[in-house]
Amino acid sequence: MGAFFWLDLGRYLSLDYLKSSQTSLAQFYADAPAAVRAIYFATYVAVAAFSLPGAAILTLAGGAILGLGWGLLLASFAASIGATLAFLMARYALRDSVQARFGARLSEINRGIARDGAFYLLGLRLVPLIPFFVINLAMGLTTMRVWTYYWVSQLGMLAGTFVYVNAGTQLAHIQSLKDVVSPGLLGSFLLLGIFPLLAHKAMDAVQHRKVYARWKAVRPKTFDRNLVVIGAGAGGLVSAYIAAAVKAKVTLVEAHKMGGDCLNYGCVPSKALIKSAKLAHQMRHGAQYGLRDTEPAFSFKAVMQRIHAVVAAIEPHDSVERYTGLGVEVLQGYAKITNPWTVEIALNGGGTQVLTTRSIVIAAGAQPLVPPLPGLEDAGYVTSDTLWARFAQLDAVPQRLVVLGGGPIGCELAQGFARLGSAVTQVEMAPRIMVREDEEVAALAAAALSADGVQVLTGHKALRCEQTQAADGSTVKTLVVKHQGAEKRIVFDQLLCAVGRSARLSGYGLEELGIPTHKTVQTNEYLQTIYPNIYAAGDVAGPFQFTHTAAHQAWYATVNALFGDFKKFKADCSVIPWATFIDPEVARVGINEQEAKERNIDYEVTKFDIDDLDRQICDEGAGSKMHGFVKVLTVPGKDTILGVTIVGTHAGDLLAEYVLAMKHDLGLNKILGTIHTYPTLAEANKYAAGEWKRAHQPLALLEWVRKFHAWRRGTARS
Repeated sequence: MGAFFWLDLGRYLSLDYLKSSQTSLAQFYADAPAAVRAIYFATYVAVAAFSLPGAAILTLAGGAILGLGWGLLLASFAASIGATLAFLMARYALRDSVQARFGARLSEINRGIARDGAFYLLGLRLVPLIPFFVINLAMGLTTMRVWTYYWVSQLGMLAGTFVYVNAGTQLAHIQSLKDVVSPGLLGSFLLLGIFPLLAHKAMDAVQHRKVYARWKAVRPKTFDRNLVVIGAGAGGLVSAYIAAAVKAKVTLVEAHKMGGDCLNYGCVPSKALIKSAKLAHQMRHGAQYGLRDTEPAFSFKAVMQRIHAVVAAIEPHDSVERYTGLGVEVLQGYAKITNPWTVEIALNGGGTQVLTTRSIVIAAGAQPLVPPLPGLEDAGYVTSDTLWARFAQLDAVPQRLVVLGGGPIGCELAQGFARLGSAVTQVEMAPRIMVREDEEVAALAAAALSADGVQVLTGHKALRCEQTQAADGSTVKTLVVKHQGAEKRIVFDQLLCAVGRSARLSGYGLEELGIPTHKTVQTNEYLQTIYPNIYAAGDVAGPFQFTHTAAHQAWYATVNALFGDFKKFKADCSVIPWATFIDPEVARVGINEQEAKERNIDYEVTKFDIDDLDRQICDEGAGSKMHGFVKVLTVPGKDTILGVTIVGTHAGDLLAEYVLAMKHDLGLNKILGTIHTYPTLAEANKYAAGEWKRAHQPLALLEWVRKFHAWRRGTARS
């Protein structure tokens, strides 16, 4: 490339040179046709591969010297091969560094390329207005397959190549390249470029029509409802609320309790338990606050009653009465989708109601996974769903509790019951608990649980449950685990399965309709299933199993279901926060170091120790052992936030500032420039930003400023 410009070789790829040399070149071709074709082909490939100017002149030369047949053949293949070589150069020289630096932002583009890249590339190739060398280099930075790039380029550039080669056969009539492609012809190419995208849409329409084909005879001419929502958890409630707010006729179907898992079995009761457990812990450590250590005296039944009272206090927010008042028809029963527009509801009170609807939102939620352990059913167990009712019947806290699972649910409940007095053993098959978090975070979590008396057994695989008779005639329940090749027995009174949750995929018609499922209901970026009028949101759709993401997805699913014929919105799950409410809390948004390394994303780490924060010292004392921190990952050399992990008191609340910043592309400089109330824990966010700023000081400028101030003092030589 340097030689091309240094030696001014571009003068040989000009229209004037081609016209002045046409006769001699034609004679050369007549004398040695094979050699001229080879030189022409090699030159064209080199020009295209190195993105040099002159491809248009070479295409004209193909027609002027080689004729339409040979010119079109050689120019077409040379252009495609050269473009592919340029594509490969960009890929191997630049793609890894670009993907590493901007991987999070390019993820959506990569998904689009994987899904529809061939159609978009074909559209670009058919429009000569876009410089082809730009396409070559830009596409090399994506994840498009090389073969796909080659054959689409070969096909897409054929029409434009033909126009230029054909024009070259009439070279004498061409005064400039503008004569080759007139505005009318450019318009035609533009329309041609739109064709692949229209064809793609047409293919989608054909596919959708094919999906609906077997239901054509039962499609209603009119509909009872605009929307039927299956499931009244977080996702279903939001869907019904939005539909009613925009005056759509909506029916919400729930077989069990309004509010779903979060209100009745998950977030709400577990946080109520955690609060009681934390107060008991603080009483035992009263000396830390200048008080007397006191062993809390309490009734476990009263603790469980408080938990149920908390659930009852929140229930009206999600009640049938409230949603009926908002304009939602609420039916309690089991829904089954019998065809894409019909839902049959087996009512809890008896009878069946059949509704036709334009759209359906599936928000059926998830349920606890129960491992297939031999003897588990006989020994008995509880899950995060069933423990609240079962434990409410106990007179005292379980004396020996085994928790299967080292994820957020298992950790929260293990610590909570340990603080209330249970001897808790937590069993995790993986090498550490909380495997989705960084190792140092998992280590802090394990240390916190151990400090509260939890025996954390990692690398232990549960094998089976056994029951034996003790000397006094009582039954002894034992969990057998395997660790480093040896079996170990753990005696328990209660066993809690907290190994994860699985989407509810059966019982409401997915199988009969042929809607694909693989751990979750399969949807596109608009949350549509294979039937464009049937949507899924929340735990049943994945990939996140959080109440707040269920509500977030429900907005997209509902708006698309009601107004998608006019405008559809892709579900944006790019900035998803989550928290584990152990003590200290663990909260995160974006990527952590573990994920950055797995995805080969370059990053810088900034860390602030919360133990140094004034408010933390006020609350926990100078000798605090919380060891909390704010850890921010940024783009190297920039304040752009890639992800944040916070460990500490109220970490879930502190995270909100970073969620806002990432959602709206605000960097650490903006956080540093924001006034934070003193003394608050939220100052940790500002100080973390300050740590980043300190690490990126403009040292050369500061040295100049130092000299400036010395000069102002009259001591410049110092």
